[in-house]
Amino acid sequence: MAAIGRFQKGDDIFYAKVVDGKLYKLKGDVFGSPSFAKRGITPTRSIKTLTPVEPSKVIAVGLNYADHARESNLKPPTQPLFWLKAPTSLIPDGGKIHLPFPSHRNDYEAELAIVIGRRVRNVAPQAAGRYIFGYTSAQDISDRDIQQSESQWARAKSFDTFTPLGPYIETKADPKNLTIQLFRNGELCQNSNTEQMIFDCFHLVSFISTNMTLLPGDIILTGTPSGVGPIESGDRLEVRIGDLASLCNTVK
Repeated sequence: MAAIGRFQKGDDIFYAKVVDGKLYKLKGDVFGSPSFAKRGITPTRSIKTLTPVEPSKVIAVGLNYADHARESNLKPPTQPLFWLKAPTSLIPDGGKIHLPFPSHRNDYEAELAIVIGRRVRNVAPQAAGRYIFGYTSAQDISDRDIQQSESQWARAKSFDTFTPLGPYIETKADPKNLTIQLFRNGELCQNSNTEQMIFDCFHLVSFISTNMTLLPGDIILTGTPSGVGPIESGDRLEVRIGDLASLCNTVK
């Protein structure tokens, strides 16, 4: 595994490789040919973990797990179903999820996120891996009352704080066979595997790239497995995907 994160100390925002709890600051463009400092620094309270990228767009894919389609009593799609989420909905590991309408049903959705590493348009699935920088953990928080009352889902899923992301990008992960779990207050609520994906990561990058140009840092949320459920103020949510660093957030 090669974990890369984005951090802030004072006015300095920087990328670093995370090895054995130490940060090795990046030199150069993270999406180019970066090098890293030979001496690591120990994280302190003065160093904040940010979302691992600042994407031009966040693309969410719906109904992409066979087990989730079954629990929803919905027919699996014949091609990927996707929409755009506002980048302003992103929050980092440790950030608080704010519910603008607490009386509504709001659900968690654990997801594997693809991080694009190179500008890409009209790529074949067989070549899509060359344009993927890595993978990270995410959530697609959803206001179900709004989602069910509207024909498109962008508003229900784009409120500020509705897309926890991070903490790090794993550049060596194999997305084809990763456990994906969500714990709510320590209780296992989602427990599946990326083998359940209807359209794998390479197919998704290919399909989406035929509809829009993808830029370095763009995020694709690849769908959620079965076990989706409601959240409320005070909840602690943890996403664990394979050997990726876990993503933890609380609800306010």
